[in-house]
Amino acid sequence: MAEENGTHSRSTCTIESTDGVTLDGRVYRPTSENNSTVIAVLVHPYSVLGGCQGLMRGIARALSSRGVIAVTFDTRGAGKSNGCASLTGSAEINDVISVCKWVQTTFSTNRIILIGSSAGAAIAGSAVDQVEQVVGYVGLGYPFGFTVSILFGRHQKSILQSPKPKLFVMGTNDGFTSVRQLENKLKDAAGDNTTHLIQGASHFQMEGPAFDGGMVNLILQFITTL
Repeated sequence: MAEENGTHSRSTCTIESTDGVTLDGRVYRPTSENNSTVIAVLVHPYSVLGGCQGLMRGIARALSSRGVIAVTFDTRGAGKSNGCASLTGSAEINDVISVCKWVQTTFSTNRIILIGSSAGAAIAGSAVDQVEQVVGYVGLGYPFGFTVSILFGRHQKSILQSPKPKLFVMGTNDGFTSVRQLENKLKDAAGDNTTHLIQGASHFQMEGPAFDGGMVNLILQFITTL
């Protein structure tokens, strides 16, 4: 099924993971000529708490309306995807890798940017160096704080040791990670790491549609550096 609204078209897709899970996805394409060689793969927040690809729709739409193909999907156990969600997001790493490989094959691209939100940022970060075609990473509200690290701490080593360019965006009032915790985590991180702090924004505010435009501007600016 495909929909078109003048600035972008949206179509559904089904992606088979390497361990047999069927993932439900959406592809947002510019209706005019693509002006970017990078394709964005977006990873939604924690599915155990209701996270789904619909939360990434605003960013995906805005990216495609500005010339970037964007792909969203429901991780295992979310939306119409089958399988079972894992508590720590460990199984979902394979979902991200499978979607990236599908994108590489479908669009014959060797330039993918991974964009994750909240727990999706942690999961996406663990997949960055497992997909050669990923050339950059954006973490929106990465859960670096002590309490959430009980669930997602195992993901941190992968992204912090990755030499690939990374952008971390966080609200200064994020309830899960303080600005100091973010800075401490990144001070010894490998590669080129950029941070952008949104003054006064909380963790869940950043996931809302009011911030989608700002997120897209930051992502597009980051893409120009890749």
